[in-house]
Amino acid sequence: MNKEDLIAMGLTEEQAGKVMEALNGNYVTKTRFNEVNQENGKLKKTLSERDSQMEELKKTSGNTEELQKKIEELQAGNKAETEKHEREIKDLKLTNAIKLALNGKVHDEDMAAALFDREKLILTADGKVSGLEEQLKVIRENKAFLFKDAGSYSPAGGSGAPKNNPFAKETWNMTEQGKLFRENPAQARELAAAAGVKL
Repeated sequence: MNKEDLIAMGLTEEQAGKVMEALNGNYVTKTRFNEVNQENGKLKKTLSERDSQMEELKKTSGNTEELQKKIEELQAGNKAETEKHEREIKDLKLTNAIKLALNGKVHDEDMAAALFDREKLILTADGKVSGLEEQLKVIRENKAFLFKDAGSYSPAGGSGAPKNNPFAKETWNMTEQGKLFRENPAQARELAAAAGVKL
């Protein structure tokens, strides 16, 4: 949560500044709390499994060859489990970072999130995701209709023919025109020109 999020929730800039000053960085976001909570649950489960493995080893302590074989099996299994756990935590962190980047900006969060190439996203040591902003910019350019601030009047399929153009004779709508002028004046002028309306 940052100052801009607080302003978007309806606080004035002064109120948002006071809240951030009072918090002084001493808070945990719900996303981070969920990450840590899920990781904690997985670690408890792993510890419980390792305890039961130790009990199994105690039972085979008489036969050295069998014990060695069992230890190697457990080591291989534990390594695979650790790698799986790390992949799950990385995936969770990437999912949370993507959802946070899209929060309140798109019409369909799941659809927009599916467009990110997770293989190209890098989780840094400080918990940030490198490459996220770059991909978000490309998605915004290529799939503008998914974003709330782009309006619903983008050209259909990029062919230049507007879809639901409120300036077109067939779909003339003064309410939508006014809304478009308030939200995106440049796009309003572009659509009016495409419909042959002089402003």
